[in-house]
Amino acid sequence: MPVLWKGIQVTFGFFLILGLLFASGVFAMLLYAKITGQGWFSESSTIAYADTLGTRQPIIITAAPPPPVPLAPSAMLKAPAIRQHPELPSGCEVTSLTMMVQYYGVAKSKMEMASEMKRDKTPLKRNKDGSIAYWGNPNLGFVGEVTGSAKGFGIYHGALLELQKQYIPTAIDLTKQPFDMLEQQLRDGIPSIVWTTINFQVPDNWVIWDTPIGPIQTTFMEHAVLLVGFDEQNVYVNDPSTGKSNVKIDKAQFLETWEAMGHQALSYKL
Repeated sequence: MPVLWKGIQVTFGFFLILGLLFASGVFAMLLYAKITGQGWFSESSTIAYADTLGTRQPIIITAAPPPPVPLAPSAMLKAPAIRQHPELPSGCEVTSLTMMVQYYGVAKSKMEMASEMKRDKTPLKRNKDGSIAYWGNPNLGFVGEVTGSAKGFGIYHGALLELQKQYIPTAIDLTKQPFDMLEQQLRDGIPSIVWTTINFQVPDNWVIWDTPIGPIQTTFMEHAVLLVGFDEQNVYVNDPSTGKSNVKIDKAQFLETWEAMGHQALSYKL
């Protein structure tokens, strides 16, 4: 009997030691997890971790952005085509503006628009050789006589913008902006007035005269049209000189004349 009791004591002591060792091991594992942040007994995390110089940082996996929508390689608008002649032989700009406001939905005639156009009434003065010494500045208003009753020249974007805003409140001046912006306007269904030359060629007959705000260099080949379309090789305009619509012009050739005339352009926002 003493031997049996001794055996029971030894066995009990053995299992007690094993239990203490197991409990201390579990406690050590829990303590390690608490210190290191490793959650062996928690649900799996949706965020992965990477060690960078001993510091755990989250790696947040995001979805790739959708690919950009390709731009349409061409556009064509159907806008009114109005001929400036015979009433306004020098009125290509205001006639182009009339096409735009009619396309916008305003019922105005070219003669009504011409009567409201801002003007620089500076008298023409010539040198002894007949060249122009002093005259108006197209940045201030129309220079000369638009009806042809006297010598006329034209008007530039800044002065014409004032009249455009009276009928299109969202009018914008896109002068000096990339031609890509004018193409995007066409994709959005909006035409633009652009300055070019009467024969769509870069001029070689430039003239200089003095004005109330300083000398100006320009050409009597100056012209304005309504830009209504484009594709990869060409642009398309409504030309007030002929009254024709969708006139096709080689894009590279047109861009050279547009650049020569100062990248002038007027348009509007929807």
